Amino acid sequence: MTIKFGLVGGGVMGEALLSRLIARGIYQGLEVIVSEPLESRRTFLQQQYGVNVTTDNCLVLTQSQEAVMLAIKPQILSAIAQELADIFPLEHSPLIISILAGVTLKNLEAAFPQLPIIRAMPNTPATVGAGMTAICLGAYTDDHHTQKAQEIFTAVGEVAEVSESLMDAVTGVSGSGPAYVALMIEALSDGGVAAGLPRPIAKQLAVQTVLGTAQLISETKIHPAELKDRVTSPGGTTIAAVSELEKAGFRSAVIQAVKAAAHRSQELGKG
Repeated sequence: MTIKFGLVGGGVMGEALLSRLIARGIYQGLEVIVSEPLESRRTFLQQQYGVNVTTDNCLVLTQSQEAVMLAIKPQILSAIAQELADIFPLEHSPLIISILAGVTLKNLEAAFPQLPIIRAMPNTPATVGAGMTAICLGAYTDDHHTQKAQEIFTAVGEVAEVSESLMDAVTGVSGSGPAYVALMIEALSDGGVAAGLPRPIAKQLAVQTVLGTAQLISETKIHPAELKDRVTSPGGTTIAAVSELEKAGFRSAVIQAVKAAAHRSQELGKG
């Protein structure tokens, strides 16, 4: 069977994407090859998903007909690029998809000369098929490559195309965002405990409230401010709570958190 999709790095995010691609039928196990240095991970991935495994990154790049995803630590890109240098130019040009945080298209195109490259930033909810991925396009990509990337990342959630200049801002909102939401859920749960609820009930209420609110906003397209106004009755409990959040600078703190993450992403991208 022809190898269509290659994965360089079989870690948590790589496996999350791989599992959804196979479960959705976008690729069959035998159409996938994964390079991974750890023998235990290779064995697990082969047994769990029926994929081909190897330690040879060159093999992944030369055999994959459609796309190769880079799911490695950004720090080892240069070492892998040196390893691959001798195989260029390739007989065919698979789409290179990078999920390496902070690694620019310029650096990727230097490592993979004249190949179509798409830089992507998925987030951790991708592991349950509810991710948000932003993509930006390299110099050698065309509509076919964009469609392929959309197909791959739609398997794990939603996709938005942005210019590369906005990728640091994407990091601040959706890349780092799950941590802010987790902190909010933890604080909401702690508040429930402080008000007298048992911990398991407080956590259940907090998680489902955040999940349901997000789903409501997503499905109805209602503006968050309108939803807040709908549940904030005159002289009621919600406006009393919102007033305390405003006193504590909740809204401003979230805005500053996004800006700080974006700034740090920019710094990391400069090496």
